[in-house]
Amino acid sequence: MAFEVVAAQLARLSDALATSDHASVVSINLFVALLCACIVLGHLLEENRWLNESITALIIGLCTGVVILMTTKGKSSHVLVFSEDLFFIYLLPPIIFNAGFQVKKKQFFRNFMTITLFGAVGTMISFFTISLAAIAIFSKMNIGTLDVSDFLAIGAIFSATDSVCTLQVLNQDETPFLYSLVFGEGVVNDATSVVLFNALQNFDPNQIDAIVILKFLGNFCYLFVSSTFLGVFSGLLSAYIIKKLYIGRHSTDREVALMMLMAYLSYMLAELLDLSGILTVFFCGIVMSHYTWHNVTESSRVTTKHAFATLSFIVETFLFLYVGMDALDIEKWKFASDSPGKSIGISSILLGLVLVGRAAFVFPLSFLSNLTKKTELEKISWRQQIVIWWAGLMRGAVSIALAYNKFTRSGHTQLHGNAIMITSTITVVLFSTMLFGILTKPLIRFLLPASSNGDPSEPSSPKSLHSPLLTSMLGSDMEAPLPIVRPSSLRMLITKPTHTIHYYWRKFDDALMRPMFGGRGFVPYSPGSPTDPNVIVA
Repeated sequence: MAFEVVAAQLARLSDALATSDHASVVSINLFVALLCACIVLGHLLEENRWLNESITALIIGLCTGVVILMTTKGKSSHVLVFSEDLFFIYLLPPIIFNAGFQVKKKQFFRNFMTITLFGAVGTMISFFTISLAAIAIFSKMNIGTLDVSDFLAIGAIFSATDSVCTLQVLNQDETPFLYSLVFGEGVVNDATSVVLFNALQNFDPNQIDAIVILKFLGNFCYLFVSSTFLGVFSGLLSAYIIKKLYIGRHSTDREVALMMLMAYLSYMLAELLDLSGILTVFFCGIVMSHYTWHNVTESSRVTTKHAFATLSFIVETFLFLYVGMDALDIEKWKFASDSPGKSIGISSILLGLVLVGRAAFVFPLSFLSNLTKKTELEKISWRQQIVIWWAGLMRGAVSIALAYNKFTRSGHTQLHGNAIMITSTITVVLFSTMLFGILTKPLIRFLLPASSNGDPSEPSSPKSLHSPLLTSMLGSDMEAPLPIVRPSSLRMLITKPTHTIHYYWRKFDDALMRPMFGGRGFVPYSPGSPTDPNVIVA
C-alpha cells in the first residue's frame, strides 16, 4: 500500500516536471521568436523619424503581454517573472563589459573629468533632490508602511538613467563630444546609482549624525575604489596569462573562452565581495581591450569584438521586451487597484522629480564645466545641454531591477505601499521611454540641425580632443598619437591636467605596463604568438 502511494506521488511529480519543462520550452521559443521580430522590425524602422529598436521591443512586449493576458483570462501577462537576480547576474554584465571593451579609451579618459562630473557628482545631486522631495511629499500621502529608508532608496532608483534611445539617434561621427559625454555619463551613472543603492542598505536614517554621514560617504568611496581596482586587476591577470602562455598557438577557441570567462568572473567576484559589479566589469573591459586583446591571434580579435557586441545587442533587446511584458503583471496591479488615483498621482510626482532632479545638475554642472574651457568649441552649448538633459530623462531596466530588489521578494509583493511603488516605477519607465524616446529623434534634429551635414561645433578630425568615444578596436589603438608638450611647471599641470596626466601615463605604460602585460607593439616574438610572421590568419 505504501509502495503504491509513493509510486503515485512520483508519477504526479514526474508529470509536474514534464509540464514545467514543456512550459519552459514554450517560453523560450516565444522569446526567441519575439527577439527575431524585434530585430527585423528594428531594421525596417531604421529610418523612421519616431521609433527605434528599443521602443519597438517595448511595444512588442506590451502587445505580447496583452495577448497572453487575454488567453489566460487575466491570470498572467508574461511567460517569465522579472527577477532582479536574473537581470544583475546574467543580463547586465554583457552590456556593461561591451561598453568598456568597445570604448575608445583615449577619448574616454580625455573627457573623463567631465564624464565623472556628470555621472558621479550629477547622480548624487539628482539622488538628494529626488530623495528630499520624496520624503517631503510622500510622507504626507499615507503610502502604506514606507519609511525614510524607502524614500532614500527611491532617490537611488530614479537616479539611474537609460540613455539607449538617445545613443541610437546620436551619430558618434557627427556629434562626437556629445556622444561621448552621453555614453560615458550613462555608464558612470548606472554604476553610481547601484553603488549608492547598495550603500543605503546598511544605512540607518533614524540615527543621522556627522559620523554616520562620514561612514556612509566612506563606504561609498570604498565601493567605488575597490570595484575599480578589482576590474583592473582581473583585466591585467587575463592579459598576463594569455601573453605568457600563448594559448592561441594551439586553439583560438580557448583564448576567446578565457577572455569571456575571466570577464564574467570579475563581475561575480565583485558581487561575492559586495562590491559594484558594474564598475568592475566595465574597467575589466577597458583593461582587456588595452592589453589582452592585443595578445591574442588576429582571428580571435575579430571574434571577440563582434561576439561581445552581438551578445550585448541581444541582451538589450531582450530587456526591453522583458520590461514590456512584465509591465502588465496583474498581481502587482491588483494590490494597487484600490487607490488608482493615488497611484497615478505618485507616478506623476515621480516623473516630475525625474525632470527636476536631472535639470538640477545638468545646467549648473555644464556652467561650471564651461568655466574651465578656453575655446567656444570645447564648451557645452545650450542646445547640447538640452540634449544631455533629455538623454537622462528615460528610465529603464536598472530602475525596475532596483525597485524589485527593494519592494518585492522573489518578484512578488502583497504589501499595498510596495505594490504602489512597483507599479509607479513601471509606469514611469514605460511613459518616459515611450514618450521621451519617440520625441528624441525630432528633438535632436531640431536642436542639432547641422549634425546631418556635419556640425561645425563638433570637429570630427581624428586629432580633435572630442573624437568619437566608440570606434573600431583597430582604429582606436592605431591612430597616430597626439603631440603633447611636456609640462615644465606646476602651472602646466593645473592648466592642462588631462594632457599632463596622459603624457605621464603613456611614459609609465610604455616603460612598465606593456612590456609586462602586452599590448600593441609590446608583444614579444615567439613561435605561435600573435607576432609570429609565420602565423597565417584564415
